[in-house]
This record gives sequence, structure tokens and C-alpha cells, in this order.
Amino acid sequence: MERRKLLMSAGALALAGAASRRAAAAEEVVIGAIYPMSGNAAPIGNDAKAALEATAELINGTHPPIPMLMGNGGGLPALGGAKIRVVMADHQNDPQKARAEAERLITQEKVPVLIGSYTSATAATISQVAERYEVPYISMDNSSPSLHRRGLKWYFRTSPHDEMFTEAMFDFFRDIGKKTGRPVKSVALIYEDSIFGVDSSNVQRKLAQEAGIRVAAEVKYRANSPSLSTEAQRLKAAGADVVMPTSYTNDAILMLRAMNEIGYHPRAIMAQAAGFQEPDFIKASGALAEGVFSRSSYAGDAVKARPAIPAVNAAYRARSGKDLNDNTARQVTSLQVLADAINRAGAANPAAIRKALTETAVPGVQLIVPWKGVRFDESGQNVEATPVIQQITSGVYRTVYPFDIASVEAQWNVGG
Repeated sequence: MERRKLLMSAGALALAGAASRRAAAAEEVVIGAIYPMSGNAAPIGNDAKAALEATAELINGTHPPIPMLMGNGGGLPALGGAKIRVVMADHQNDPQKARAEAERLITQEKVPVLIGSYTSATAATISQVAERYEVPYISMDNSSPSLHRRGLKWYFRTSPHDEMFTEAMFDFFRDIGKKTGRPVKSVALIYEDSIFGVDSSNVQRKLAQEAGIRVAAEVKYRANSPSLSTEAQRLKAAGADVVMPTSYTNDAILMLRAMNEIGYHPRAIMAQAAGFQEPDFIKASGALAEGVFSRSSYAGDAVKARPAIPAVNAAYRARSGKDLNDNTARQVTSLQVLADAINRAGAANPAAIRKALTETAVPGVQLIVPWKGVRFDESGQNVEATPVIQQITSGVYRTVYPFDIASVEAQWNVGG
């Protein structure tokens, strides 16, 4: 009898312990984010940290409802109000460090999902680790088209890739040419020697050929070069209607300064975002940046169509002192989509989260970005991410295309 009582007591304690562990688990869901938190790309990582923390605060906190996905606050309802917590890891803009940090977060921090990572080169290694450990990786702001074409089952990208972005650029060239009677006849490509730069240039070359636009020059350079003077001379000699750079922040600044030093002022610059969309680029380049075009995932001036923008931007500004941009808006959106998937999964379990991600169907009106929505295909790519074209006007990026959502007219100097 005493032994039976002891066994029953032990069983009760075990059940109570299990219930306690479930309750504790429901209190918090930890997400591993891998970004450059040190080195020359540290400002990008710091902005990402601010964007992710601001989004988690809106998902977790108590506030009036915000008209967006996971905008009611109070945490994850299906997990008893569990809170989202993001743990930052530093890849130092090094793909191998990114690989090591991904493994550490999975094996030591026991995170059920990874997010990141700004550069496509680091996304390539992080996603390999995630695949090996069968943990979902949300590629928040990496744009190389090859990333979702490697047959990975645990890779998901919420934002557009460079083929989608570049198609928007050439659609703009076509439509602005029709509208003004001044079509683009030639382009010059300049890009860094990374997966991001090479993949981008391949797409741009292909679409230029299809559009009957001459590629006047292709200039490949080493990332973080101390000088781009020689490259600027080659661009000037080509004399193309539009210069199309694919560069991160430091190189973007250096490029404009190098062109200015030799008196070269292209008729139009159409950037593959990245460094050209960063506040530090606009601040450091000053008047040289005026008139630059860029593709973007975000239109901060589309408040009428996306009424949640002011509240989210205010939360981000409170942490960073900056407004949302192309990169940080993608980070916000990705964490919203992930939180929604975890909530629908009903558990912080990698397999359950993956299944919920494959079933995602979010309409664009629930986002802060001007996309049709979020729906992943079999490769993990969001097929409803629709980019816009923006132009720097009075030191601020304003949406100029598609024309029906433009907040200002494009200043078009080609053929003028």
C-alpha cells in the first residue's frame, strides 16, 4: 500500500513537473537572429536589432489594436500568451562565422527557428546548417535568386529576390519610356564580386537583352575596395543611359564620390537597393545621392494603403532614431509572418513551425509593405512579394512606380 502511494505520488509529481515545464515553455519563444553586429556592417545589424525588438514589443505588449498581422498585442494566443524574444548573434559579415553562429544557436541556445542575415553569402551558409538540423530559416532580407533554388526544405524567404526586383526595374524603364518618350537604350552594370553581385548582374544582363537594351559596360569589383576610381572611369567611358549598381553601403558611398571626382554624373542611377537604401548612404552622400533610383520592398509613403505604417515606424524610431527603410521593413514583416506561423503551429517545435509556414496565406492589407501578400511556394519563396521603385527626392526616398501608388513624379533625365 505504501509503495503504491509512493508510486502515485511520484507520478503526480512527474505530471506536475511536466505541466510546469509546459507552462514555462509557453511563457517565451526564443528566436535566433544572425546579423553583422560588429565590423563595417555593424550599423545594419544594429538597425535589424532595433526593428526586430520593436516588432516583438508590438506582438508582445499591451496597446490599442494595430491594423496588421499580429497587431493586437498580448503575445501568441494559441500558446497561452507566450512572448517572442529575439536573441542576436554576430556573423561579422563572414559566411563561416555565420555558419558557426547558426550551429551554436541551434545546439546550445536550442532555438526552434533562425532568422537573418542581410548578406546573401551569409544566408547561404546559415541555411545549410538549418537544413542539416531540420530547423526553419527565415531569409528576411537576402535577395540572391539562387538561395531558394537549392532544393532546401527548411528555407523560407518572405521578401522578393533579385529577379523580381530587376523585373520591376525594367518594367519601370519600359513604362517611363512610354510616358516621357525618352526610353532607356543602354545600361552599365557595376557589381561586387559576391553571390549577391554576380547573381544580380546575371539577371540584369538577361533582362536588358530581352528588352533590347544594350549593355554598354560590365564592371566587377572587389567588395570593400579602398578605391573605385578605375571603375568610375570605365563607367564614364561607357556613357550609358543608366548605371545599375549592386553594392553594399560603403561601396555605394565610395562609388558616388569616385564618379563625382572625375566629373561624371550619370543621367540615371538605378540601384539594386542594399547599401543605396541605407540612411547612412543618404547621409554620407548628401547632394550626390539626389535623384538616385532604387528598387525597394517598402513604401513608407503608402500610408493610405498600409495604415499600420505610422504605429510601426514610431515603435522603430523610438529604438533607433530612424525611420523604417527597405531592409528594416522586411525584417518587421518577416518577424510578423514567423510569429503568425508559430501561433498557428501551437508550439515552438521546428517541424510544426515549418508546416505552418508552408500553409501561410497572408493578404497584403495585413502588412506594412506594398506586397500582394505572403504565400510560399515549394521552394520556400514568397511568390506574392511585389516590389516598388523609389527615387531620392530632397534627401528622402519617395515611391515613383508603379505609377498608381506613386507619391511623386519621377525626375527622369534620360534622353533629356
